[in-house]
Amino acid sequence: MKQAVSSKSVISAKKLNLIFKTNDGAVHALKDIDLDVEKGDFVSFIGPSGCGKTTFLRVVAELEKPSDGEITVNGKTPKIARKDRDYGYVFQAPALLQWRNISQNISLPLEIMGYSKNEQKERVEKNIDLVGLSGFEKKFPWQLSGGMQQRASIARALAFDADLLLMDEPFGALDEIVRDHLNEQLLELWKKTKKTICFVTHSIPEAVYLSTKIVVMSPRPGRITDIIHSDLPIKRPLNIRESQKFLEIAQRVRRGLRESHLEN
Repeated sequence: MKQAVSSKSVISAKKLNLIFKTNDGAVHALKDIDLDVEKGDFVSFIGPSGCGKTTFLRVVAELEKPSDGEITVNGKTPKIARKDRDYGYVFQAPALLQWRNISQNISLPLEIMGYSKNEQKERVEKNIDLVGLSGFEKKFPWQLSGGMQQRASIARALAFDADLLLMDEPFGALDEIVRDHLNEQLLELWKKTKKTICFVTHSIPEAVYLSTKIVVMSPRPGRITDIIHSDLPIKRPLNIRESQKFLEIAQRVRRGLRESHLEN
């Protein structure tokens, strides 16, 4: 694969395709994906189930291999980026180990990577504070709410300080009030850390509220049908969702989703 990409691009995909072979025939999961994610972007991927949102993140993380086309992460192949630990990954389920307390769960990747005990302690304390879990370090996952468990999962992904965060519907299973609260916290975390974030969601309000860029995808074959650049201010209270600008962006996303369905 070629490596030449924009110096600003954290992720660059060119004519990316992924075809799964099944007993029922070939499934075209991703088709001709062209996308640049630049440093500091908050990019949301939205579309119907099976449109390739999660699959694209899995290609970035080298959990799936493309059939053809180009994909680079920080100018490297996904394989090298994985070895260099260029990203953290947050799944829909927190995937915390029930027999380890919250501090121990967050420190797990640091243990595996051979960090010293002192550095582990320093990084765990920093990220626990960052996600608002100070005071819960010794609690076990089963003692925390779903929202708190997901915050611990985010802290674990941040522990080795990668500049890129891949988030696959992290708040999808949470109720609306908890989800709103975590959206606010994630936006604050993004502003503080200046990370680049790729975020999969089914929620139009969530995508518009969080993002600098919204990628609208179509049903299979998974294609990008629109890329919407948000000009909302960086400071976004929840009531911004009632503003005219917010509603206009949300309407464009909704229109893009509807048109992508009609095309298929």
